[in-house]
Amino acid sequence: MSLEINKTEEFKPLIVAFCCNWCSYAGADLAGTSRLNYPANVKIIRVPCSCRVNPNFVLRAFQKGADGVVMAGCHPGDCHYSTGNYYTRRRFSVFTNLLQFMGVEKDRFKVDWISAAEANKFSTVMNDILEKVHKLGPNRKLRDMRWER
Repeated sequence: MSLEINKTEEFKPLIVAFCCNWCSYAGADLAGTSRLNYPANVKIIRVPCSCRVNPNFVLRAFQKGADGVVMAGCHPGDCHYSTGNYYTRRRFSVFTNLLQFMGVEKDRFKVDWISAAEANKFSTVMNDILEKVHKLGPNRKLRDMRWER
């Protein structure tokens, strides 16, 4: 039993964040330059627009060992490419239902809208998902079992 306790204490969730170049990534940059605290185990992938993130990218992140995934884009109506975040909102609302159907806990995947000036919100969102995923434990549903940490 003590081995199980030690394993959960050592667990550091890996979070992959797909961030829009124009807003969310700039918010992450501002959070860093403002010295706001957000977890070091959040790995940011900068994308041109949130609508360019294919749901397969999210599945692949889970398969390769991510314990949680964040999809962060511009606020609806503020997209640099006019309608990109509307596509994202529709696509990932359906995708979230698919993940739940597959048995993945809903707190492992989050879609949020973060503008370039919202460094505090970026920090809060990343800390929030890290805390929720830490409570859930390691991702065992979609992870490729050949992959070891």
